[in-house]
Amino acid sequence: MDITTLGPLDNVSRLTLGGGGLGRIWGETTLDEAVATVRAAVEAGITLIDTAPMYMDCEAVIGMAFEGAPPSHIRFTSKCQLGEPERGTVAARLEASLDASLATMKLERADLFFLHSNIRPDDYHYARHDDRRAAFATPCTQYVEEVVPAMEALKARGRIGGWGITGVGVPGTILDALAHETKPAVVQAVANLLDSPGGMRSYGDAPRPRDIIAAARAAGVGVMGIRAVQAGALTGAIDREMKASHPESIDYRRAAPFRALCAEIGVDPALVAHSYALGMEGIDTVILGVKNRQELAECLGAEAMGPMPDDLRARIDGLGLRDVD
Repeated sequence: MDITTLGPLDNVSRLTLGGGGLGRIWGETTLDEAVATVRAAVEAGITLIDTAPMYMDCEAVIGMAFEGAPPSHIRFTSKCQLGEPERGTVAARLEASLDASLATMKLERADLFFLHSNIRPDDYHYARHDDRRAAFATPCTQYVEEVVPAMEALKARGRIGGWGITGVGVPGTILDALAHETKPAVVQAVANLLDSPGGMRSYGDAPRPRDIIAAARAAGVGVMGIRAVQAGALTGAIDREMKASHPESIDYRRAAPFRALCAEIGVDPALVAHSYALGMEGIDTVILGVKNRQELAECLGAEAMGPMPDDLRARIDGLGLRDVD
């Protein structure tokens, strides 16, 4: 598997094993199968595992897979969905979340620790779920004044190797964070052929994932691509029940021309979608949302294919599917 650099981390695999599938966010699996998938990913050359406490069983799966003794070359991330806590409590909240994640995974430190909240302007009102914004969004002032110093302190104390942000908040504010004097080491950014954050989007502004990726690269910030198959919308069929009005269902219908193109060339849509994300300019590693070894093998096949041919990428882009509203 190809190796790259991700922010402060050298020798990172181009594919990262994500925790959402392992934790059953993307459909059912068993603990035994999740553990086996982790071990198969390591055997296949994946060197980075991305976790979060909100991914249900994910961090427990890591603890079961390695029992506190992972191979020395394997790196781990975790996250904290901080929201908007009482002023003056951010450092304690972040460290408590980190402590709990490390204890569950049976690890001594995290190589990367992410603020998983949206970052928003202080006076911003969301188009969706505004009544719950304190649970999922951190105001920009609180980010600058409390989150950044707290993350830097965790790094200075050796609790984490570096820190990052999940770049799915209000796009303009994410760009501001990437331009701030003290920058995250890594950003997780949407990387799919629809340019769609899907159900992660509550803001009314137009998504700007490629602007975020470009700004990160210009600032020397590593980029982890997320949502390569847009939570199933870019696969042959969504494997879990959801309403027709759900953002992923809407994207699945929007992607019908993409599936038709994949049928024409005789290649599975999920494989093509992962190949597309891997070839996007500025993406260091793509996070996989797999929940079993079969899905892992399909994604490994996408990486093994090498770069997507330019004519195929042009045909996909020519379908006009990008989210530009």
